[in-house]
Amino acid sequence: MKKIINNPEEVINDMIQGMIFTHSDKIKKLENYNVILRKNLNKKKVSIISGGGSGHEPAHGGFVGFGMLDAAVVGEVFTSPTPDQIFNGIKAIDNGLGILMIIKNYSGDIMNFTIAEEMAQANGVEILKIIVDDDVAVENSTYTTGRRGIAGTIFVHKITGAMAENGASLKDIHKMGEKVVKNVRSKGIALSSCVIPSVGKPNFQLGEDEIEIGMGIHGEPGVKRAKIMSAREIADNLVKSIILDLPFNPGEEVAVLVNGLGGTPLMELYILNRNLAELCQKLGLKIYKTYVNNFMTSLEMAGASISILKLDQEMKYLLDYPANTPAFVQWKK
Repeated sequence: MKKIINNPEEVINDMIQGMIFTHSDKIKKLENYNVILRKNLNKKKVSIISGGGSGHEPAHGGFVGFGMLDAAVVGEVFTSPTPDQIFNGIKAIDNGLGILMIIKNYSGDIMNFTIAEEMAQANGVEILKIIVDDDVAVENSTYTTGRRGIAGTIFVHKITGAMAENGASLKDIHKMGEKVVKNVRSKGIALSSCVIPSVGKPNFQLGEDEIEIGMGIHGEPGVKRAKIMSAREIADNLVKSIILDLPFNPGEEVAVLVNGLGGTPLMELYILNRNLAELCQKLGLKIYKTYVNNFMTSLEMAGASISILKLDQEMKYLLDYPANTPAFVQWKK
């Protein structure tokens, strides 16, 4: 194992401190807890919190800031944060206008965020949650009951965050977040495994000429293993699965997100995006906005996922709305 770390047991603290040093104008750490907070909280809007295990950076701490999240709770690598961490994150951003929790559909996250939600409610906090389950690859997996939440979650962060900045109520933001979840689908592939620092060895094995179709972001098994294929064939497989699950009509506008899993060069992500764009054109879909980068990774895993979101006018406005976070900076057209 070759990693740029100090003590394997201290990687989370070291990472958070490094993030704070780098982006001290945007974020800060909650004292005594692994929670990343927006530095200049807007106390006149609904607050939004998300989080999960580490190893998926820039998710979720990279999306804390203006126009997106107010707090991200950081668990150990591929491990849900504890209810106590989440509850203290909620308290730190509670301004009396309500809290929205955005949770990816993993059993540990659901359990711990729900416990924290109940703790907050017992303390008089108005709080609602959204569970993201955008992965069309498998109905159940190692970590979940039902579909996994993967990179489509970024669209939920962006759109609900923009709506909160615009002064919407908790109820209306929650309704919009649920609408995004219903209209976004994702699927990914892996070309290699990854190494959890405290374990020191790959968490699964792939042959030199193999890829795993539908692999999860924690290394959960996908749909099948196949021989390496071209970017065009990969795009075709991923997009067809998405379209079969959520039919898109010719002429509809969509946003697309091509997400690297940590070990894939941008060159390859752009090639995949070219083929995705060609497929959308053949299907008669109008791409309104495209994002290509590492948004939700799996340590150093090579691979990528595609997310497609069906848009309406309100979503387009919210997607275009400015954001300024460590990993997502966007100014209005």
